[in-house]
Amino acid sequence: MAQFDLNDDGLVVIIGSGAGGGTLGNELAQKGIKTVILEAGARHEIQDFINDEWASFVQLAWTDARTTSGGWRVAHDFPNLPAWIVKSVGGSTVHWAGASLRFDTHEFKARTTYDAVPGATLLDWPVTLEEMEPWYAKAEDRMGVTRTNGISGLPGNNNYKVLEAGAKKLGYKEVHTGRMAINSQPRDDRGSCQQIGFCFQGCKSGAKWSTLYTEIPKGEATGNLEVRPGCMAVKIEHDTSGKVTGVVYVDGDGKTQRQKARVVAVAGNSIESPRLLLNSASSLFPDGLANSSGQVGRNYMRHTTGTVWGVFDRPVHMYRGTTMAGIVRDEARNDPSRGFLGGYELETLSLGLPFLAAFLDPGAWGRSSTSALDDYANMAGMWIVGEDMPQEGNRITLDPVVKDTNGLPVASVHYDDHANDRAMRDHAFRQGSAIYEAVGATRVIRTPPYPSTHNLGTNRMSEKPRDGVVNGHGQAHDIKNLFVSDGSQFTTGAACNPTLTIVALAIRQAAFIADSMGRKEI
Repeated sequence: MAQFDLNDDGLVVIIGSGAGGGTLGNELAQKGIKTVILEAGARHEIQDFINDEWASFVQLAWTDARTTSGGWRVAHDFPNLPAWIVKSVGGSTVHWAGASLRFDTHEFKARTTYDAVPGATLLDWPVTLEEMEPWYAKAEDRMGVTRTNGISGLPGNNNYKVLEAGAKKLGYKEVHTGRMAINSQPRDDRGSCQQIGFCFQGCKSGAKWSTLYTEIPKGEATGNLEVRPGCMAVKIEHDTSGKVTGVVYVDGDGKTQRQKARVVAVAGNSIESPRLLLNSASSLFPDGLANSSGQVGRNYMRHTTGTVWGVFDRPVHMYRGTTMAGIVRDEARNDPSRGFLGGYELETLSLGLPFLAAFLDPGAWGRSSTSALDDYANMAGMWIVGEDMPQEGNRITLDPVVKDTNGLPVASVHYDDHANDRAMRDHAFRQGSAIYEAVGATRVIRTPPYPSTHNLGTNRMSEKPRDGVVNGHGQAHDIKNLFVSDGSQFTTGAACNPTLTIVALAIRQAAFIADSMGRKEI
């Protein structure tokens, strides 16, 4: 394993090891560029994963203090846990479901397509689907996405079969087991899915793509990549010209270290990335690093979500098989006649009994809740994933009171639903309910949104520096050798799971960084 010197100022330093950071690290290492990944969490390998929801949550989740505000239900139900993200090598690619979908053409052009929307801060992305297509293709091949590159789809479990039957009765056409970064056949030295279930707790067979055991080991094998677990970045430093020069971090022994760098890439998720930039304020950047626009932390998106559960008179056993291998895509189109802009998908979802009890209707008591748990074996579930509107007031700021164990202000997350979000969720609840009722559900239960897993925006891409934080390559408008490499660079959220786009952007960004370093532009 490579071990680079703290004073080596020729390195690329990446903060975070998830879909963006882990992919970027491998890509750069393969190009011969010396790279260090700083990961705040521990390193857990496949054999360490636990198919038990609460034990796995304790093992993997980012449970550091956060605060919340706003009208969203999460601020009431889970005020200190607004997001379910991972603090571990591999980041949220350990916890994710595997759904890997491309944006549609209009979703890169939201401002042009939707026009001005009151209360929303819509922009067109500074990249188009046409520009992204070759990078999407590289990402799909790298991740082994089913229904691409001749890879067959996954089999459908009972949860999917219920969804499919109901959706087709309603006339939906694009219904299948999804485009999933889960091996449906042995590939890339990993076996095929064993249909174990409880996929959010880490894939016990390694069939699901994760930077933990795909990108990172490949990068380490080159001798050009070093991953440092247990290392929490606390500040990015810069010189008098404003060029970043290194990262200050606290290591696993609690000691403060300083790693010099030629390039720094921030890939700590849409909550921790803006927090780090804001905590890196200086006399030259008094409002936070790369924040001359005042946009760092703003335009936080989490997708318009909610869950529908159908109870039937016979067992479904939804927890058996792949968690989210099932999708209805027909509603992902933009069709304002439905009463909202943008679209949404319906995806199969299963939770174990403990998590279902926690999320079903937080704080509720009585027969309505307990009878739902009694019917667990007969239950099918689906999740709504819809494009929410970016709003300037939905943002990450530094809490003025609460500090972390290193004495730094924690992230405070403010979110209010836009009227478009509410209209979309209501429509999706109705359609999801209708799907289950079409195949004989004896009861339909609607669950409010719970802690976010798709955290987007907050360091968004923009063509003009005044409108965002980074350009179309994730390069900070203010600082040429500072990059953002995670979902926080998203200009808008689209109606699909974000990981494929994060990976495609990281592969594209690596080519840009390598080329720029070769020309000595950074």
